[in-house]
Amino acid sequence: MTDEPVTRGFVGRRRPAQSDRLPPGQYDTGQLWPVLSAEPTPAVDRDRWELTVDGAVLEPHTWDWAALRALPHATTTVDIHCVTTWSRFDTPFTGVSVETLLDVCGVATGATHVVAHSRTGYTTNLPLDDVRADRAWVVWDADGSPLTPEHGGPVRLLVPHLYFWKSAKWLTRLELLDHDEPGFWERGGYHDRGDPWREQRYQGDP
Repeated sequence: MTDEPVTRGFVGRRRPAQSDRLPPGQYDTGQLWPVLSAEPTPAVDRDRWELTVDGAVLEPHTWDWAALRALPHATTTVDIHCVTTWSRFDTPFTGVSVETLLDVCGVATGATHVVAHSRTGYTTNLPLDDVRADRAWVVWDADGSPLTPEHGGPVRLLVPHLYFWKSAKWLTRLELLDHDEPGFWERGGYHDRGDPWREQRYQGDP
């Protein structure tokens, strides 16, 4: 699962936006990176881990750990925002752009959404446009070190322009669809898209 609340009641400390980098209702957590999950951290054997991209693609493909890291990759420094109201600035992640994976598989005509699947069975849905054009990455390092299990290691999705529950931990599959299919938190009342700048926390938010 990802760094999000178990219940709607957890809202953290609210502060007004302090800069053009801090979305409304968020606070700057500094160097702290809170860990919030709704289930125990799984034990994932990196040597047996695989990532599959399938569904509405021209050719499904699966990468193991070595094959994924052999793809062109880079370090990107981003701000991340959790729906529980914390934000963390200038966080470096290393990984491969989702666009690179889609280039390998080819996107089928009519594909509109992607569902990220975790080792635990957790899912989250995203519009396909939100993971294209180098807006999303599959990452294995953070802050210059391998992702720890509690933060989604060995590999997690990173979609920094949306609330962090969209950046699924313990990633094992990206499934392209020709329709929207709500994931775990979305079925529980969270917003389908989750734009922090529009405070899209719950269903019904604009």
